Amino acid sequence: MIIKPGLKTATALFSAFIFLTACQKQLSDTTLTVTPAEAELSQAVSEDDAESEVAFNEVYENVLGNETAGIGDMEPDGGDPPPDPTQRCYTVTVVPRDPGVFPKTITIDFGAGCLGRDGKTRKGKIITVYTNPLVKPGAEAVTTFDGHFVNDTKVEGRHTTKNNSTSAVRIFTRTVIDGKLSKPNGNYIKWNATHTNTQVAGLGTPAFPRDDEFNITGAARGENKRDDKINTWSRLILEPLHKRFTCRWFDKGVVKITRNNIPSLLNYGNGTCDNDATVTINGTTKNIKLK
Repeated sequence: MIIKPGLKTATALFSAFIFLTACQKQLSDTTLTVTPAEAELSQAVSEDDAESEVAFNEVYENVLGNETAGIGDMEPDGGDPPPDPTQRCYTVTVVPRDPGVFPKTITIDFGAGCLGRDGKTRKGKIITVYTNPLVKPGAEAVTTFDGHFVNDTKVEGRHTTKNNSTSAVRIFTRTVIDGKLSKPNGNYIKWNATHTNTQVAGLGTPAFPRDDEFNITGAARGENKRDDKINTWSRLILEPLHKRFTCRWFDKGVVKITRNNIPSLLNYGNGTCDNDATVTINGTTKNIKLK
């Protein structure tokens, strides 16, 4: 069948209208008949999804910020590089040490306890195998953990970062496989996610990462255990999460989280670098603090 040009245009416009209408509905259709108990559970999974995002994004930034195989100038204890490297409370091991020889295994060892300049205490090891320097398109880094804790939360799973950049834009795809955050009381969060980080600022200064900014899109699935209750959810980034290299937190973006067909909107803010966010469920908005 031959489709006339006018019909093709009309079809495209109709499809675009349906897409935009669906997006607007996703953003606005948040008022349902929800019991207080159901709203409380949805609030809990929204908080746990946000905690997972922060925890595994920190892993990504450690991988990307490594001075040997990443883009450099990022410290794994949440601060700027100290003027004296002996001030670090962790060690970094590179094998093999020969410049330009890959793959390389880079281990960050926080030992039995390392108080970071961000106020968090870390221990154990983060182990990453780089196929090539991550500045090269096609390079990939695979991260695993050995007894790694952030404060009292144990971090497990497999994290991959791949450079999928083109000649026009820098893009990193990151995947969390069987991620798990375990609490001392037996509660946990399980998280699987795939995200695309697209650079939106700082492209003109590739050797200076501190002016870099990224938009993050993608989706995830999670499961949490709180006391005797286990919940599952899905999440979709509706408005890209915005991340500046010099800010530890996402400062903008909206995520739709769905548990038991009940949607909630997690909003990371209006561009201010802080750990404030809001969760909207059934038309009611609550403030939360990112961990």
